[in-house]
Amino acid sequence: MVVIVVAACPPGLRGELTRWLLEIAPGTFVGRLSKRVRERVWQRVVAGVGSGRATMIWTARNEQGLEFQTHGDPWKVTDFDGLKLITRPHPEQTQLRRRGEKLAESENGGLQQGWSMASRNRRR
Repeated sequence: MVVIVVAACPPGLRGELTRWLLEIAPGTFVGRLSKRVRERVWQRVVAGVGSGRATMIWTARNEQGLEFQTHGDPWKVTDFDGLKLITRPHPEQTQLRRRGEKLAESENGGLQQGWSMASRNRRR
């Protein structure tokens, strides 16, 4: 089972996805694809999404029972001891980005500070 969700994408991409998947809601596509076809469809999605966002979810044999990947979204996929989690930017940092101000890089591998309330508490 594969689910692809696209937002703010060109209409041509939605039309192209209907070749392989069913569109059950605007921008939400579902179906069964082999691994090879799934990877090639994802390549087409990434190439055609432009400045929009795309998320693909598929069944997998792991603890969560699924795998997923995103493209063009400020929410990042983070691997936490084998579990995939979503890291959302802190609203204050998002506003700084919109105004064009540069974010400071941390000492732990260049990750940006302010991605969660926990990171803000650690700085205190």
